[in-house]
Amino acid sequence: MLIRIDPSRDVPLWEQIAASVRSAVAGGRLRAGDRLPSAREVADALDLNLHTALHAYQHLRDEGVIDLRRGRGAVVTDAAAALRELHDDVLALAQRARDLGIAPGALASLLVDANARTPDGVIGGPDNLASDSRDAYRPSEEETS
Repeated sequence: MLIRIDPSRDVPLWEQIAASVRSAVAGGRLRAGDRLPSAREVADALDLNLHTALHAYQHLRDEGVIDLRRGRGAVVTDAAAALRELHDDVLALAQRARDLGIAPGALASLLVDANARTPDGVIGGPDNLASDSRDAYRPSEEETS
């Protein structure tokens, strides 16, 4: 499996590793049950600190994309199928956003907000309380006077 990173980007290296694995899963290049190279192999191949690769793998584990087992290494979980199902939808959404001139960061924010909504449209249902560090909107003194 080829993991790509670009040290000149502003995105942390561990996030780039995780995104590369996620992309391989969504694109069908990795399937449930496939083993990933060890974190040490990834770190050596990319000339990175071992902890950077471990951070990426732990993040993917927390997302449910991989399972980390001592002696077995990192294995892609059944969540791979769900990512593959969404792959074409995400590509179409990204293209639509580009066509409308929406910046990638704005699209990402829309997705985060949409994911935080409950089925009735309320932001921050019971599963999403304190799910991120953003504060709720608070009007300034000018707006309240």
